[in-house]
Amino acid sequence: MLNAQDVHQLLYCVLQSAPLPVTLSYQFLLKLLKPGEKPLSYAGVMLYTSQQNSTMASEIDHDDEGLPLLRSPHSGLIVETQQEHKSRWWSIRVMYLTMFLSSVGFSIVVTSIWPYLQKIDPSADTSFLGWVIASYSLGQMVASPLFGLWSNHRPRREPLVVSISILIAASCFYAYVHVPASHNKYYMLSARALVGFGSGNVAVVRSYVAGATSLSERTSAMANISAFQALGFILGPAIQAIFTLIGEVGVTFKAIDLQVNMYTAPSLMGALLGVVNIVLIFVIFREHRVDDHGRHLASINYDSEGMALTNDNEEPVDQIAVVSSNFLFFIILFIFAIFETISTPLTMDMYAWSRTQAVFYNGIILASIGVESIIVFIAVKIISKKTGERILLLGGLATIWVGFFILLPWGNRYPSIQWRDIQNTTNHNSTFLVSSLSTSGNQTVEPTGCPATQSWCFYTPIVHLAQYITSDILIGLGYPVCSVMCYTLYSKIIGPKPQGVYMGWITAAGSAARTLGPVFVSEIYTHLGPRWTFGMICGIVASSILHLLVVYKRLIAFSVRYGKIQQ
Repeated sequence: MLNAQDVHQLLYCVLQSAPLPVTLSYQFLLKLLKPGEKPLSYAGVMLYTSQQNSTMASEIDHDDEGLPLLRSPHSGLIVETQQEHKSRWWSIRVMYLTMFLSSVGFSIVVTSIWPYLQKIDPSADTSFLGWVIASYSLGQMVASPLFGLWSNHRPRREPLVVSISILIAASCFYAYVHVPASHNKYYMLSARALVGFGSGNVAVVRSYVAGATSLSERTSAMANISAFQALGFILGPAIQAIFTLIGEVGVTFKAIDLQVNMYTAPSLMGALLGVVNIVLIFVIFREHRVDDHGRHLASINYDSEGMALTNDNEEPVDQIAVVSSNFLFFIILFIFAIFETISTPLTMDMYAWSRTQAVFYNGIILASIGVESIIVFIAVKIISKKTGERILLLGGLATIWVGFFILLPWGNRYPSIQWRDIQNTTNHNSTFLVSSLSTSGNQTVEPTGCPATQSWCFYTPIVHLAQYITSDILIGLGYPVCSVMCYTLYSKIIGPKPQGVYMGWITAAGSAARTLGPVFVSEIYTHLGPRWTFGMICGIVASSILHLLVVYKRLIAFSVRYGKIQQ
C-alpha cells in the first residue's frame, strides 16, 4: 500500500507507462492509498508533484552528468530516476573508454610503422607504407556497418566484446610480424587490417551515446567522446616515444619467440588495455535509450516495460543532410589521415632525421596536438551553446585550410640529398635503384636525408620547421572542432531513429577516408612532392567549405525540423 509520499514517484511511473488521461491516472492513485488515510485532491497531487520537482531541482547543479533527475523542458515532468541516471552515465563512460582504446590502437604505432617496416622488410617503400596505414581504415570500413547493424538488433555488449577480442588478437599478431623469414610487410599489412576490423566498434559506441542522451546533452557527450579519442591520440604517440628507450633490439623471450622492443611493446600494451575494456563492459555497461527530451524509451535491442512510446519514427530523416554529413566527415578524416601519414616521411626527408629521431619527435608533436585538441573539445562544449554546431564546423574547415596552405614549400633552401641509392653515377635505371633499396638494410650506418630516387628533392624547397609546427597547431585546432561538430550534427539529424547502421555508415565513410588518404599522399608525395600534395589538399578543403555553405540550412536536428523542439 502507498501513502501520500509515494504519489510523486508513482505518478511518474504511471504517466510514463502509457498515454492514459491524467484523470484515470489520478483515480488509479486514489485506489492505492491506505484505507482511512485522507486522499489528496487532484490539485493536491499536481501541487505535490510540482513541489517535489522544484525541491529536487534546487538540490542539484546544472552539469549534464550531475543531474540525479531529468525533467522534460516542455512538460516539466520528471523523466528519469536517480538510479537510471547513474546507470546510464556510467554506461556512457564505459563507451568513452572504448573509444579511447580504439584510437590508441591506431595511434600507438603510427609514428613507428615506417621505421619498423623498413627494419623487418627493406623491400618496402613509401608507397607500400600508404597501404599499410590504409589497411587499418579499410578493415574498420568493412566492420563498421556490420557491427552497427548487429547493434540494432542485438544487445550491444555482443558486438563490443567480439570486436575488442579481435583487436586484442590483432595487436598480438602485430608483435610477431618480424618472425617469418620473408614477406614480412604483408604480415604487417594483415595485422593492421585486423586491428582496424576490431576498431569497427566505433559505430556501436557513437550510436549508443547518441541514443542514450537527450538533445541538450548530446553535444557535450559527443565532445567527450571526441576528447577521449583525442586522449588516445595523445597517449598513443607519447607511449611510443617512451618505448623508444627500450631500443630496436629490446628483450627477446625465446620460449614464445617474442621480441619486446620499441616497435612491439606498444601493441602489446594495447592488447592488455583491451582485456580491461572487456571486463568493464561485462561489469558496468547496461542498455539505455532516451528520446530528444530525455524520456526513457523501450530499447531497440530488448523489450522493456514501463518505457515511453513515441511516434517519431513515422517522420523521415532528411537524406540529403545525411549524405552531406557523410561527405563532410569523409573530407575531414581524409585530410587528417594525410596529415598523420606524411608526418614521419616528411620530417625524415626535410630535416634529415633518423628513424629513431622521427619517431620520438613526431610522437612529442602529435601528443602536443592531442593536448591542444582536448582543450578545444572543452571549449567547444561551451561555445556551441551560443553559436551552434554549423558555424563552428565552418570555422574549423577554414582553420584547416590555412594550416595546409602554410605547409606549401617556399624559399631557396633545399633538403639534404640521401645518396645511398646511387652507387654508380653513370647507372640511374630504375631496376638498379630498386635492387639498391633492397640491400640498403644491411648497411651499418643509417642514411638520412631526402632520397635521390625522389626527383622532386632536387628542386623543391624545404618545408621549414617553423612552417611545420605552425601548421600542426592550426590543424590541431581545426580538426577536433570539425570532428565533434560533424558527429553531433549527424546524430541530431537522425533523431530518434535506430542509429547503429547510420553510425556504421559515417564510420565507414571516415574509414574510407583513412584508407584513401594514406594511399593518395604516398603516391602524390613520392612522385610529385609536398608542393603538389599540399596544394591539392587546399583545393579539397575549399570544395568542402563550398558544399557546407550550400547545405547549411538543411543541417538541423530532427526534432527541430518537425517542430517538436524550438531551435
